[in-house]
Amino acid sequence: MASKPKALAGIGGALVVLAAAFFGLDLGDGGGTKSATQPTATHTAKASQAPKPAAPKTPAKKAASETAGQCPVDTLPDQVDPVIEGIVAGKQPKYPDNDGVRFGNYEGVLPRQDRNYYREYTVDTPGLNHRGERRIITGGGSKTDPDVWYYTDNHYESFCEIPDAE
Repeated sequence: MASKPKALAGIGGALVVLAAAFFGLDLGDGGGTKSATQPTATHTAKASQAPKPAAPKTPAKKAASETAGQCPVDTLPDQVDPVIEGIVAGKQPKYPDNDGVRFGNYEGVLPRQDRNYYREYTVDTPGLNHRGERRIITGGGSKTDPDVWYYTDNHYESFCEIPDAE
């Protein structure tokens, strides 16, 4: 009869270890002085820092500066310069059906704004015969004098803010 409680205790201990491993908890230094079922303050702090399951993307969760920081114009591909110059000059975009039109921010990566706040523009990728993944997204202000400028090279998965466009 005594072996049944020991077996249950062993299973319970294994479950604690598996749960701790799943949540990234440190159960101690292996010295046997701390009980795995009584976490210390260190364990509690680590539990709060454990990675959380990915939540569905919701609008305005991350600002572009939180996503990838800032990207001054001189750090971006050369093909960005003529796009910025064209926007500021009010030139007809290369892809008029797609450029200078409303960007919906459906991915929710940029800060949530009114429906017509953002506009998108294609940044050519050398060697491609289609629009590719690179874009400039502007927001607010007017078409030729936007309040904010963003760049993505991965088709809206992440953005950086262009602080010195214009």
